[in-house]
Amino acid sequence: PRPPGLPTGGKRHGLLALPWEDVLVPHVLRLLPLRQLLSLRRVSRAFRELVRLYLANMRRFDSAQIAPAIPRAAFLTLLQDNKVLQLLALQSCSDWLTDGELLPVIRQNHHLQHIQLKGCAQLSCQALMAISLSCPNLRRLSLAHCEWVDSLSLRSLADHCKALEAVDLTACRQLKDEAICYLVQKCSRLKSLSLAVNANVGDVAVEETAKCCPELEHLDLTGCLRVKNDSIRVLAEYCPKLRSLKVKHCHNVAESSLSVLRSRGVELDVEPLPQTALVLLQDMAGFAPFINLQI
Repeated sequence: PRPPGLPTGGKRHGLLALPWEDVLVPHVLRLLPLRQLLSLRRVSRAFRELVRLYLANMRRFDSAQIAPAIPRAAFLTLLQDNKVLQLLALQSCSDWLTDGELLPVIRQNHHLQHIQLKGCAQLSCQALMAISLSCPNLRRLSLAHCEWVDSLSLRSLADHCKALEAVDLTACRQLKDEAICYLVQKCSRLKSLSLAVNANVGDVAVEETAKCCPELEHLDLTGCLRVKNDSIRVLAEYCPKLRSLKVKHCHNVAESSLSVLRSRGVELDVEPLPQTALVLLQDMAGFAPFINLQI
């Protein structure tokens, strides 16, 4: 059949002569960066229709592939017909992205597995509610530096997206231990979790995470000032698959609790105190094993 956009009686030449849906869309256009596809749209009406067909069927959309800051109009044009997205990364839209632009895309894409909203500060908790209700297959979600995330919207996420494997809640400062506990109780498949830069997160949340998420591999507690040694010991006991732990600026976490993880080969972002300094401290105070060894 004649491709859309080709004049009646017209003859296809060159690239356009190839089958669109069987060859060009799945095997050629998918190899081009989005920025080049936008340029291709301006060549002719036929190319514009070809690119439209590709955009309506693409599975991955990363705004960073277009420009450091994608224009709002371009975003609305690119995704208006797509209902099959699996990955949506919008960190380069953070300057202007609001619920008005995001919610229609979320509500028509029920196959999303990975959503990246890092730094999208102009959204509201309604965005997370919409994600919860529209994306039952969600596996990875980044809400880093989205301070609008509250406990109610996080509970909705936990109730509806139980297949989650990675969640980034860095600097989501409204969240407290209770909200984190609810999340890990419902989403026990978590392999990666960031609770960094949140002074409200303490031992209760970390211990519940350890007990509910035996598959946990990566945990970021950077700057969680209320986290102490006891919860790190629970983490070591309940998370045998842990591969990395970040505790920089957790001033109540000492080598006495980290040593077990270190001996297992877990990657830590703080170094142990040199042995010579440890001996000196022990001679001076007699309680070196309990000293906070972070610098």
